[in-house]
Amino acid sequence: MAEALSTIAADPKHLGAEIGFFAVLHSWGQNLLFHPHLHCVVPGGGISLDGTRWISCRPRFFLPVRVLSRLFRRLFLQYLQEAFEAGKLRFFSSLATLQDPQAFNRHLDPVRNLKWVVYAKPPFAGPQQVVSYVGRYTHRVAISNHRIVDIEGGEVKFTWRDYRDNNRQKTMTLSADQFIGRFLLHVLPSGFHRIRYYGFLANPHRQEKLEQCRQLLGMTPTRESSSDPATLEDYRDRYEKLTGRSLRECPVCHRGHMIPVANLPGANSSPVIEDTS
Repeated sequence: MAEALSTIAADPKHLGAEIGFFAVLHSWGQNLLFHPHLHCVVPGGGISLDGTRWISCRPRFFLPVRVLSRLFRRLFLQYLQEAFEAGKLRFFSSLATLQDPQAFNRHLDPVRNLKWVVYAKPPFAGPQQVVSYVGRYTHRVAISNHRIVDIEGGEVKFTWRDYRDNNRQKTMTLSADQFIGRFLLHVLPSGFHRIRYYGFLANPHRQEKLEQCRQLLGMTPTRESSSDPATLEDYRDRYEKLTGRSLRECPVCHRGHMIPVANLPGANSSPVIEDTS
């Protein structure tokens, strides 16, 4: 998706600019089934290809989603085919037959001509609302404790919203094995990053590119000295601004405030267990 977005945005027929964005992987639905999709947060414009001006997109229109979806489909299938030919894909159980190249190609044939869905829309309540929304779930797990209703008799009961039935809240009961299996579908492999940054937000040159964006947009410089502790915002304050939740508030009573009382020394060795026989 990153390559598709950057390519279409750089095309002079569309935006003709270098854009910056971050993408967040979201793999679950309310029922914990595997539903992988990306949320991409993209500024409404970018740096002209010659670097001399900021190019804004048209009001309420960013890029043509049909063109974007077709390029995304082509690139996705191309890289999937390359991964298969390089031996990077593994198939198990009922999918083991896909190890055969002809079976693999037949499996992909139906999706080559399907319309792939790429959905783009402006934020309803402004950019701050988008950042707050994304900030609330980027580091969440597939289900939070408050949705678990009961754990008894080898079964787990939890609430979920059925978006196909007018967003009604329902209760689902799964065996413990089924619940654990669904939950583990969303545990990322080692070294896999849920959030990635691209374009002028990419890590290697983010500070330099953002400063260029501010200059092109005529914004007042807002650099803060990192050496002055007074200018550094506490991470708990930043978390509360982004999520609306306080790390200082007691998670049980939601009235008292958490304050440090003492620092417990670390254990240097395992406790000695006395022989009482």
